[in-house]
Amino acid sequence: MDRLFLALGAISAAVAVAAGAFGAHALKARLAPDLLAVFQTGAQYQMYHALALLAAGWAYARTPGGAAATAGWAFVAGTVLFSGSLYALALSGVRALGAVTPFGGVAFIAGWIALAVSALRGGR
Repeated sequence: MDRLFLALGAISAAVAVAAGAFGAHALKARLAPDLLAVFQTGAQYQMYHALALLAAGWAYARTPGGAAATAGWAFVAGTVLFSGSLYALALSGVRALGAVTPFGGVAFIAGWIALAVSALRGGR
């Protein structure tokens, strides 16, 4: 699973870079400034949590199972829910999609807590 988290983290980082560039160049003239900021927030948080996913993969490699696995899957879920909902909101303009974003934020927080637990417990 460590290799899966490392691969997903690297892929997510690549997508975050592409999304950031897409937002800065292709969307700059097409989106209202507030929606462009929403899109950029999605890319920014995706990059942060791509790096967190790499950390979860590293933690899992050191001490497999338990909290490190929970952290990795929480970061994956958080990215899909948080960044995905922000991308969809910005591109569609459907503000109701913003209701999904906090669930992704909770997943991110859970992931960070699980990563801390993994570090403190040595993976147990």
